[in-house]
Amino acid sequence: MKRVELLKKRGQWKEGDRITGLRKTKKRRLRQCGRRRAERGKSQVARRPCSSMCPPRTALQMVRLQKFLVDAGVASRRAGEGLIQAGRVAVNGQVVVELGTRIEPAHDRVAVDGKPVRIRRRLYVALNKPRGLVCSRRDEYERPTIYGLLPGEWGHLHSVGRLDYNSEGLIFLTNDGEFSLRLTHPRYGVRKKYLATVEGRVTEEMLAQFTQGLWYQGEKLKAEQARLVSANQTRSVVELELAQGKNREVRRLFESQHLTVKRLQRVQIGRIKLGELPLGKWRTLTESEIKSLMC
Repeated sequence: MKRVELLKKRGQWKEGDRITGLRKTKKRRLRQCGRRRAERGKSQVARRPCSSMCPPRTALQMVRLQKFLVDAGVASRRAGEGLIQAGRVAVNGQVVVELGTRIEPAHDRVAVDGKPVRIRRRLYVALNKPRGLVCSRRDEYERPTIYGLLPGEWGHLHSVGRLDYNSEGLIFLTNDGEFSLRLTHPRYGVRKKYLATVEGRVTEEMLAQFTQGLWYQGEKLKAEQARLVSANQTRSVVELELAQGKNREVRRLFESQHLTVKRLQRVQIGRIKLGELPLGKWRTLTESEIKSLMC
């Protein structure tokens, strides 16, 4: 009670206060003292330097040598590794043969077979691919490729995923390896939407099997969503949404039901829709579209 009387004299006691409410831990007192000092502008508590928590700025700018070669359009990642191991790549005049070597593109000088290599401006292109074209730069059967639809100086771009020879619709091309990985690797689960025109009648039972997943030719195939757009006795139009994009997955889903796809069109990748992009034409992706695909 002596404590209460002392507090009353100091004006620090109010009716209804309890003794237990006055007991404060040492940590709480220290926090209060720290706040008071901060309010007075006399805080002596030093902040932890940012460098202890954040990597140095140079570390953020460093990339693996094989990724640099991909971004520069010299070769694919695997082919770039082959160039390094063959001793054909030099950094600042010294040959590098160790995979995983990191460089700083802004300062280091890279050469392949003695020729300087620089990163090109990153490009992100959406193309409405027609039927009758392959997505590779060269075809062993000398069939026409999608690169015939692009400006000649864009020959270093690579397609993000594939559309087979008889398929059409939305496909991206880029020289950004990280962008390609984000859209094609199953762990990111970027969804692609297709419209399939099928010979014969597709039933709701078939669509249920597609979304549940089925085994065909030793591999499990699965659609995330399947919707019947229209149907009659001779023809059906189905909308399918896939997350993994296995080789010819849409066509094989219907083959498992003894149905043949007459027309296959990809109409959406992630949040980007084909829209009104004319067949055989291209456009560059906007910055907001690129961010939506990378997040």
